[in-house]
Amino acid sequence: MKLIVVRSGSALLFSEFGARHVKVGDVILLAAQTLCGAEPEGSASTTTIYLDRDYVIDQVFWQYAAQFCDRHNARDFFDAHYSAPAQIVRIGEDRAEMLMPWLDELAALSLDGPRPERFLRAQAMLFSVIDVIVPFVTTTAGTTKAGRGSAVVPSAPRHRQFRPLRIDARHGVQRRSTGVRVCEMPAPRQGNRWPGLLSVGAA
Repeated sequence: MKLIVVRSGSALLFSEFGARHVKVGDVILLAAQTLCGAEPEGSASTTTIYLDRDYVIDQVFWQYAAQFCDRHNARDFFDAHYSAPAQIVRIGEDRAEMLMPWLDELAALSLDGPRPERFLRAQAMLFSVIDVIVPFVTTTAGTTKAGRGSAVVPSAPRHRQFRPLRIDARHGVQRRSTGVRVCEMPAPRQGNRWPGLLSVGAA
C-alpha cells in the first residue's frame, strides 16, 4: 500500500478515479497493485510511505480488538470498509504542514534501512502521520463476515484465559485449584522436549 503526501506544487494524477488535480494538502492512498501516474504542473514534490498490507490489518485488529475473534475477522473488516483501490484525501494545507517534520524524520530514519533500535521511533512518527489522515479517509459500507470456527471463547487475546493443552497437565492444575496437594516426580527428558512443559496459547 502507498500513502503519498503532496509537499509542494501541484500535479495531474491518473489512477482508478480517472484524472484528478492534486496539490499541497492532498494525500493519495493507493492499494497494492494499483496503477498510478502523475504529470507535474510546473514542479511538485511528494513523500511516499510504503505500508505492508498485513501490517495495516494487524493495526486494525488491535484498534477494534473487542470486536474480533482473530485476524481473519480484521482482514474481512478491512476488505469491506476500505475497498477503494485509490482515493484522494484532502486534509488541507494546515494539517499537511503538521506532517512535514514527521515525514522528514521518517525519511531520515529510512536512509540506512530498518534499524531495530529505531523501530519504535519510526512507528511513533508513522502513527502521528496516520492519526491526522485517517479521519478524512472515505470508507465503504460493508458488513463483516461471521467469525470463523474457533475452539476458544471469542474475545480479544488479552482477555483470553490461558489453559494447559495437555490433558494430564490440565488435570494437575485442576487438582491444585481444589486444594489437594500433589507431589509429582520430574518427567524424563525426551530429545529436546520436556514432556511436562505446558503449551501456552498465542494470539
